[in-house]
Amino acid sequence: MFPSHGVANLTQQWLQRYGWEILPHPAHSPDLAPSDFHLFGPLKRHLGGMAFETENDLISELRNWFDNLDVDFFRVGINSLLSRWQKCIDLHEDYVEK
Repeated sequence: MFPSHGVANLTQQWLQRYGWEILPHPAHSPDLAPSDFHLFGPLKRHLGGMAFETENDLISELRNWFDNLDVDFFRVGINSLLSRWQKCIDLHEDYVEK
């Protein structure tokens, strides 16, 4: 595994090479992280009430869940970032509620 600072440096170099603009991001903003506001809720609902005998059983269920997600699930999550980001800007980088 790479040290985290090495990965961050490589990522920044890649972004600069391809001319991507790096926008400022408020610290500790789970409302702007697609995994927090779009992924974990549905995953939690899916796994609710399930019990797994082994770690491999859990991994298998997670793979099955991800494999069966429609591509639109991810598209909606990424596209909703635009409105969430604007809300954050409008609130002067304050927390964005659902």
